[in-house]
Amino acid sequence: MHTTYPSIFKRSYLMLAISLSLAACVSVPPESSTLRQSDGSAVQLPDDLRQAAECAWPRDDWWQRYDDEQLNRLIEQTLHDNPSLEAATIRVYAAQAALVITRAGDKVSVGVDASTNRQRYSANGLFPAPIGGSTFSDFNVQLDLRKDIDVWGKNRELITAAAGEKAARQAEQAQVRQALALSVAQSYFEFQADGAVMADLQEQIGVQQALVEDKQKRQARGLVSSDEALIEQSKLAELKRRLAEVQAHALGEREALRALVGGNAPSINLLAIRPLPRPREGVPAQLGFELLARRPDLQATHLRVEAAMSRVEAAKAAFYPEINLGASLGLDALSLSDLFQASSRTFLIGPTLSLPIFKRDSLKGQLASVRSGRDELIANYNQQVLDATREVTQTAASIKGLDKQLEQQQAMSTNTAALQRNTKAKLDRGLSDRASLLRADLAVHQDKQVELTLIRQRLQADLRLTRALGGGYHAVSTGTAQAKNT
Repeated sequence: MHTTYPSIFKRSYLMLAISLSLAACVSVPPESSTLRQSDGSAVQLPDDLRQAAECAWPRDDWWQRYDDEQLNRLIEQTLHDNPSLEAATIRVYAAQAALVITRAGDKVSVGVDASTNRQRYSANGLFPAPIGGSTFSDFNVQLDLRKDIDVWGKNRELITAAAGEKAARQAEQAQVRQALALSVAQSYFEFQADGAVMADLQEQIGVQQALVEDKQKRQARGLVSSDEALIEQSKLAELKRRLAEVQAHALGEREALRALVGGNAPSINLLAIRPLPRPREGVPAQLGFELLARRPDLQATHLRVEAAMSRVEAAKAAFYPEINLGASLGLDALSLSDLFQASSRTFLIGPTLSLPIFKRDSLKGQLASVRSGRDELIANYNQQVLDATREVTQTAASIKGLDKQLEQQQAMSTNTAALQRNTKAKLDRGLSDRASLLRADLAVHQDKQVELTLIRQRLQADLRLTRALGGGYHAVSTGTAQAKNT
């Protein structure tokens, strides 16, 4: 086969260009980090905290399990037009806008330019007569096309990073929603517990007042000393002080609810005191990866780690030559009447090769920076996994202890109530005095106060466990992939 010299030269030039391009590639510094993300395999519940019956993960509307319409309404009002939730939503929109901008950088750039000018050329300049010394008009319309040929995947990695940031913002939005609902439930149950405590304290004050009057009558008859009467009066004052303390705490929780719901919610003043629910929720038998997928804070950090990894890959791709393809199609004429004729058409097409020969130091600095940012995120994520595990296990231990205490306290309350009934029976038969019955009544109320305190603590522990288990959030798919498709 006959080969012409021009084809040989073309082939030689092509091989020379490829060789120069490869030689122009700056070597990528090796990876020195050994940090790895926690995979959740170590996130397990100790055997002594496992329950006989496996418990389910919280649902997205976990507050419905308390069967309290007041609480449901308050949480719904809080999640509607809440400033914190709106701010989180705006951050998601901002991340979506950044993703759109990043995607646009990988698409064909299209621009249209139109210009007209009138110019006189010097008679003593570069162009001789008849151009020199004359004035001409020029009309130009151009369609410009530009495309970055993403050979090394730099644009693809930047898009993945932007998608990961959007998904992280969505996880943070879910976290804000969860935090608001939990704050409402915490303040609501504190308010309800205070209401139950106040009702019992008022009954105690009535019993203690009767005991004071009984002591005063006995003192008047010379049956007891004045010291005994003073002791009972001091106990009455202490109960009243305690009542004032609980009233102040209830007022603070009520105003916290008002601020969460909307700042000026008149319905807060009309909240009825309801019986405190007895939570029975526990910890799922298996945690592991499931916990990582159900905690919005862990997911947000995990997604940012993935985004940082993509930025590292993009920084590594910058060490290689960039290839851009450009084209320009248009019309150019000295007369407007000739502009749209076929003979006025122009075109230009060709590739552009950018070699990072003199950017070695800046590229290495940029790569070191994004690698450091990635490593910091990985370290933070691993610490968050440890903290989340500790939060679950400590709350599970607290719940286990509170359940045992409640069981024993209820047994004590049963015995105290039986003693109170026996004392009343003795009084009816004339075998005991009224003061003994009043003291038995106070013992019943004191047991009830302890039980209310334990129920309050159990409710708050139940809410902490809900938060520790993710509050109903569940990352169904990897956030980066999900965000890339939206």
